[in-house]
Amino acid sequence: MKNSLPLILSILLVCASCKKSTDPITQPPPVTTGLPPDNDHILLGNPTNAQPNAGNGNNYLKDNIYYKLAYSSSRGIPVWVSWHLQSSDLGNTPRQDDFRPDVLPSSWYAVTTGSYSNSGFDRGHNCPSGDRTSSIAANSSTFLMTNIIPQAAALNQGPWEGMEDFIRNSMVGTTNEAYIVMGNYGSGGRNATGWFTTIDNGFVAVPKMIWKVAVVMPKGNNDLTRIDTSAKVVVVNMPNDHTLYSTSTGGKAAWKNYVVSIQELEQAAASEGLTLNFLQNVSTTVSSYLKNKKHQ
Repeated sequence: MKNSLPLILSILLVCASCKKSTDPITQPPPVTTGLPPDNDHILLGNPTNAQPNAGNGNNYLKDNIYYKLAYSSSRGIPVWVSWHLQSSDLGNTPRQDDFRPDVLPSSWYAVTTGSYSNSGFDRGHNCPSGDRTSSIAANSSTFLMTNIIPQAAALNQGPWEGMEDFIRNSMVGTTNEAYIVMGNYGSGGRNATGWFTTIDNGFVAVPKMIWKVAVVMPKGNNDLTRIDTSAKVVVVNMPNDHTLYSTSTGGKAAWKNYVVSIQELEQAAASEGLTLNFLQNVSTTVSSYLKNKKHQ
């Protein structure tokens, strides 16, 4: 037995070493890409590189759980709102209609539903109530005032509503998923009585143009690795002008008259002083193709 003792000790040391090497504490940290997780609302990119700090008041990144947004404190409206949409986001929850102020840095002006009273403009949703009907919390979140802009009534209730329904029901449905961004730029819009640059005594800006980008692909996992040139793209850029639109059946389909490409939208926004850069997290080859793709 004395002669076998060194051998036994050697075996025990080897076993102990093997056990230690599989201990998760001693393993190297996992490799991370720094990109958002799958289905994150800004998985495809942050269009203005908004940041979540109060010092970035006109491009303030905020996570409202059911969507993310960039907020402008000086304009009292979002720069853009972005959300992921699939069938699990849709259910039977009724519209909550609980418009209310969002939680923002205390030094910023608090926009309320009263800010829109007698303004002649609709409280226009960015992330639609209809895209968040899976629960009361989800639907209620869309009524936070950081998700709202002064929108011409005929635009909001006509072609904009028609486009929302088309994306939700005809493009996404039960088999696809979408990454959607809505935003605005420029100064001044027209309601039924005239042209205005602000409401609420100047605290809330009325935008000139209102846009939306939707990228639609089949349902699945690891979206950034799956997205390719076959993805469907819908982009519109529409004047915030009540006199241009109708709420008739034909009027609801009129969004198709304002279809542009992502590249054209970026160029138009840049001419008004807003730099937008979509699909930053998508491969260069695919993003270049999709930026020039137009919905037919």
